[in-house]
Amino acid sequence: MSTTDRAWEGPTAPERLNLLRQAKSIAIVGASDKPSRASYFVATYLQSSTRYKVYFVNPVVKEILGQPTYASLADLPESPDIVDVFRKHDDLPGVLDEAVAAGAQTLWLQLGSWHEGVALGAEAAGLNVVMDRCVKIEHARFHGGLHLAGFDTGVISSRRQVLA
Repeated sequence: MSTTDRAWEGPTAPERLNLLRQAKSIAIVGASDKPSRASYFVATYLQSSTRYKVYFVNPVVKEILGQPTYASLADLPESPDIVDVFRKHDDLPGVLDEAVAAGAQTLWLQLGSWHEGVALGAEAAGLNVVMDRCVKIEHARFHGGLHLAGFDTGVISSRRQVLA
């Protein structure tokens, strides 16, 4: 689906900031223990640079970044405020069902993840929805941390910089 085919409209920047400010816990569904994966990068940032209680949901891996993982959202010790999803498109309806059953407040689909049916279902169930946005980038943008991990190089260019 191209971006021009998108009918659903997500929350504005101030609304996303408010969601992040109100949240106390984030569950990362599809968390990975592989440093090359986006979910690992986001998890590292959330653990080291935010006040959130971060839960990792992965039924295969036993531990990520020194914390135990949970097989599903139902296994968490509390209802997560934000469910940050790193799963393939076809898995999203099932994640929505788990998020609703777990009492989550917000379903957050990562960059590149867009599912209008899931968004409408989440909203109908009373959840806030954010799609095609990265929690790490949004948090850092709102809190002055985009310089972390090289997002703010001070260079505005579409060309890759050559390091001497």
